[in-house]
Amino acid sequence: MTTLHDPNVEAFQRDALERGGYVYTSPARLSQRLATQRTIDLILQEGAFNNRNVLDVGCGDGYYTLKWFDHGQPRALTAVDAAPAAVDVARSKCDGRPITFQVADACQLPWPADSFDLVLLQSILHHSEKPETMIAQAFRVAPEVLIHEPNGYSPGLKVIEKLSPYHRAHQEKSYTSRRLYGWIAQAGGRVVSHRYGGFVPMFCPDAVARTMKCAEPLVEATPLLRQLGCAVVVIRAKRIFK
Repeated sequence: MTTLHDPNVEAFQRDALERGGYVYTSPARLSQRLATQRTIDLILQEGAFNNRNVLDVGCGDGYYTLKWFDHGQPRALTAVDAAPAAVDVARSKCDGRPITFQVADACQLPWPADSFDLVLLQSILHHSEKPETMIAQAFRVAPEVLIHEPNGYSPGLKVIEKLSPYHRAHQEKSYTSRRLYGWIAQAGGRVVSHRYGGFVPMFCPDAVARTMKCAEPLVEATPLLRQLGCAVVVIRAKRIFK
């Protein structure tokens, strides 16, 4: 069971307690606004939430969860995180929306098989020492999984992971799409869509963010550039056997 003694959970628990939310969902800097909005657009463009019973695993402070409810139009939405303080923050933002927030371990989801139509694993796998277990659990409780992760092919991202104080404090890492494909197959899934997107890194100066946002459409549209330059990958997969 993931507990607050897990350094990954501790870091986000501390963020929620001290800041009342997460740094990367704060609108304080242009780079954060641009990067988070591109993530929202990429995930919503999959059209995976509409009229479905969705489980959002690793919901954090609820910033994105509210976007999925408001713009994805799920039939029902449950959101979980291992950091209790983050779940408290998420609940406080709910403003009457019928979203169920719960503390839970992504490696031991507390629901029987096929409880949901879709599981969203948004930027949580790279915080775990057992990402393959998270994917297997997602496929246990739903026949379809939507994964959003940092792009492990990006050399720029690898540099940021080593140099950024935030990334080091939160033990940030990234996996290649090849590894993600392998874990999906191991869990009995088959990839049905895959796209790279985003180019603006979190926490960069405004001038850099504006320049990279202008270049983003070209990077996303060019095969080799998008594989090496895009910030994130979005993979949608379906279970092919139980």
